[in-house]
Amino acid sequence: MKSSMQTRLIMISSGMLVLAIACICFANIFWLPYYYQSEKVSNMKNAYNNVVKQVSGVEWGSISEDELDNTYDALDRLGSDNNVSIYIMQIKAYAGSGDIATINYVYPSSSERLQEVSREQLGKYVKNKYFGTSLGSNCTLLGRSSRYEVYKVYDNRLQSNFLELTGQLPDNYWVYLRTNYQGMKESVGVSNRFMVQVGGIILLLGILCMFFVSKKYTKPILKLAQHAKEMEKLNFSSRYTEERQDEIGVLGNSMNSLADKLEETISELKTANNELQLDLERRTEQEEMRREFLANVSHELKTPIALIQGYAEGLQDNINEDAESREFYCEVIVDEANKMNKMVKRLLSLNQLEFGNDQVHLEHFDLRGVVDSVLHSTDILFKQKNVELSYQPSDEPVMVWADEYMIEEVVTNYISNALNHVEFDNKIEIKMSWEEGKVRTSVFNTGKPIPESDIDKIWTKFYKVDKARTREYGGNGIGLSIVKAIMDAHNQDYGVVNYDNGVEFWFELDIQ
Repeated sequence: MKSSMQTRLIMISSGMLVLAIACICFANIFWLPYYYQSEKVSNMKNAYNNVVKQVSGVEWGSISEDELDNTYDALDRLGSDNNVSIYIMQIKAYAGSGDIATINYVYPSSSERLQEVSREQLGKYVKNKYFGTSLGSNCTLLGRSSRYEVYKVYDNRLQSNFLELTGQLPDNYWVYLRTNYQGMKESVGVSNRFMVQVGGIILLLGILCMFFVSKKYTKPILKLAQHAKEMEKLNFSSRYTEERQDEIGVLGNSMNSLADKLEETISELKTANNELQLDLERRTEQEEMRREFLANVSHELKTPIALIQGYAEGLQDNINEDAESREFYCEVIVDEANKMNKMVKRLLSLNQLEFGNDQVHLEHFDLRGVVDSVLHSTDILFKQKNVELSYQPSDEPVMVWADEYMIEEVVTNYISNALNHVEFDNKIEIKMSWEEGKVRTSVFNTGKPIPESDIDKIWTKFYKVDKARTREYGGNGIGLSIVKAIMDAHNQDYGVVNYDNGVEFWFELDIQ
């Protein structure tokens, strides 16, 4: 990571430490001397005031030895405590020139050489005091009052700077305070070198501490970033698990809440999308079914209408004048009209079943009685086609739960379908078997098996495996569609099984 938060925190903290050290060094170089000078001047003023208090009332000419020793000890302490040299002397000057006539040192008792050196400097101060003469370029006035003056003086002999204070006392006594100022530059240099060395150590320790401290904060942030990446991948099971009471913890809990809300919202959107997709598919399927239905109905009605129209026109034009021919024409017209009427009724029945208009009324009835009734009504067809029926009904009633009228329709369609496709041995077998609370009713007819490619299509409206044969017996491909709709409405299983010598259709019903 080129610019991580941890790196930036370390760089910022390091920069702040370096800036702090640089500011301290800058202050040492440019501000500390002025501050030091101000403090030294203030210190000298305090020292002067203390000296004046100490020597006020002292009669230097008649002071006893003990009092003089005590005064000297007090002045020594003042000089040591304030790091200044204290001189008290009586100065007499010539009135005309201002030159010093005599100097009598009362504190301290200096050597003649030092007295001569101080005499020259004191002479300048006396002349400046009385006559306002210049002190020279090596003296800079730092402060004055009615009793004293403070100067910054460069001593050419010692080649060093000093702070000097001169003040007058009664009876021509003077106080002369002096302290070295040159050592300040050296102190500043030492301080700066010390600050750089200590600052370097503090900088290294600061970087090390910031590395661990920043890691403590960046680690949970990286976890939050990983959590966000998982959310980006729509993986909303990812959670921020650290228990924190700070802003990072608040952010983590907010992201967890956001993940839950997004998961819920996306789930709702997917559900709505699936429902919309299913609705579109249903509409497309319904539209396709409508077009197919219209095409099939048109196709199924076209032939009987053409026949009716043809034979009706023949009657109208008296093509055959004999009564037998006209009777035949009428029979054909009536027969085709009956077929159309039957087909329309079956279509209406199928439509009601598919769209749920024809509700299933469950009742407890004897399935054996329904089968017997259908066989009785179709007995003449069995005899006309010379079909051998194999059916051994149970001695006891076969009670089932279903809609009796609809199940009668299923049995009728299965038996009619068997009669229309029976071949070879001309045998139809009807049997019932029981298993796990259900009864299975099957209708088997000898004949040609249904092609495997057509097995799944035979339940579709208007689908015909053998169109010529279907037309021959007046079928329209609706019967098995009605069976499918009825059994689906009952939520029961049904199907077809191919055998080498025929086909078996079956359906199941609950007996409990």
